[in-house]
Amino acid sequence: MHKNLFATVLTYPAPSSNYRGESEENRTVLQKIAKGRQEYTVISPESMRNALREMLQKTGIPCNRSRLQDEDQLAVEFKEFPNAEKYADDFLFGFLVADKEAIKKNKGLPAKRDSVLRMNMAVALTPYRFDATFHQSPLNAGNSPWKNSSTSALLHREVAHTAYQYPFALAYSDCKAKPEWTKALLQAISQLSDVAGGHARSYYEMAPKSIVARLTPSLIAGFDTYGFDEQGKFSELARIHDNDLPADEFWIGGELSRNMDETRKEELAQVGVKFYDNPQTLLADLAEEFLK
Repeated sequence: MHKNLFATVLTYPAPSSNYRGESEENRTVLQKIAKGRQEYTVISPESMRNALREMLQKTGIPCNRSRLQDEDQLAVEFKEFPNAEKYADDFLFGFLVADKEAIKKNKGLPAKRDSVLRMNMAVALTPYRFDATFHQSPLNAGNSPWKNSSTSALLHREVAHTAYQYPFALAYSDCKAKPEWTKALLQAISQLSDVAGGHARSYYEMAPKSIVARLTPSLIAGFDTYGFDEQGKFSELARIHDNDLPADEFWIGGELSRNMDETRKEELAQVGVKFYDNPQTLLADLAEEFLK
């Protein structure tokens, strides 16, 4: 029976000023959501998909869209009209063409396609503490051939020290036509970085420190896809037993596997849970099993 893949990734904690919102004068503001009575910084699935697209391009997989860095606004360039049979990014991430003239010229090709990869927002594990840093931007003086400003500037940047967790999902029926592209996507997720990194100056890894995955005929994950707590534990694993979550559908990797109580780990392994100390190896093996 063909199955669906659901997973939640927990990143390593690090200082982050990724995924900024609109600046307030010289203060760069992190985007946040409220959860209960506290605010948590977030990173959008769109920014993660963009990083994944660029990672696929670097491996030589055919991609249609590329970022133009020398425009005066956010801009991308397509080689041609979207084609999910020809380009991995069109197949995996979908597209929407609203240009009526372009649609008329390419009647044999669809103008829109849903994303095969389903992702939700990455949410910080710990609440935002109103931390900020200050940086001095110097005046270009002397014989400098260009100047951005007539004075030096004090830059005020919000920052958070936190891990993030985010879920993603894939359906075999959506992926079966291009198994090699899907395997490359899962490999990219296992090494994800360069996501929404403050104008290429910020380095924050979105690759898994821990991962919980379920390979199942079910159409839903069936567990809390934001189930990691501030200590990096995943309480939903207590539900793995005969009357609730089936053990043989679960894959657990990274620190969550390495730090689990040995007695509990052995109990779960005996009933079918698969453990991997290395999350990259887990995702590689999971890709093979998923795409059989």
